[in-house]
Amino acid sequence: MGKHKFLYLEKVEKSFPVPGKESYVAVTDIDLEIKKNEIISIIGHSGCGKSTLLNMISGLDMQTDGYIFLKGKEIKGPGPDRAVVFQNHSLLPWLSVYKNIAMAVKKVMPELSSSELRARVEKYISMVNLEHAKDKRPDEISGGMKQRVGIARALSINPDVLLMDEPFGALDSLTRANLQEHLMRIQKSVENTVIIITHDIDEAVLLSDRVIMMTNGPSATIGEILEVNLERPRKRVELQHDKEYIRCREAILNFLYEKFAKEDE
Repeated sequence: MGKHKFLYLEKVEKSFPVPGKESYVAVTDIDLEIKKNEIISIIGHSGCGKSTLLNMISGLDMQTDGYIFLKGKEIKGPGPDRAVVFQNHSLLPWLSVYKNIAMAVKKVMPELSSSELRARVEKYISMVNLEHAKDKRPDEISGGMKQRVGIARALSINPDVLLMDEPFGALDSLTRANLQEHLMRIQKSVENTVIIITHDIDEAVLLSDRVIMMTNGPSATIGEILEVNLERPRKRVELQHDKEYIRCREAILNFLYEKFAKEDE
């Protein structure tokens, strides 16, 4: 049982009712233990239940079978111990960068005095290097900066687990690389657990301690778990010729495009 582990999924299944037919089983038989301060990537073709899995861990959706425990308590809904960063950043457009973050902190930590609140918000704005943009609204800043605000807002409530659903998927490759560097640096300083959904093999290997590879849906499950044995801090350019980096890349490519190839992708 997962009650004494950090984050634990046991025999988790999610099915959706289909009128007049058998239920659609999105994911099934998910057994997974995730450690404290670990960075995990979940990778697989479209329709393999990656987002379904993330939504169940966040508590935004409930599994139809099995259990999910975080620090010994069963997850039965959303909570401040988990924060989500979505691909579309989901900032409130009428609020400044500062106020978007302050609103999240106030909701979770209503006991803070105004000076404590300000200090906390400014700490996380500075962590993502956005001091110069703190009074700007989302429509006045770039896509990469919006995602940095989303990350700062998620971290400002001090979650045990940061969940990221293709957070850099809509960005150009240089912005994406810049944000990956930010994420690795920030995770080293706050030491929380990060779970990232990605379609990007290089991103999965660069960022992760382990890569969870999902089989194709319906009834998707964990096909393989890859351990990434690369020292941190990781330098993108140096890794290109690193034997372990190449081994990991090839293992994921082999899984996705040979064992579980999809015609339509």
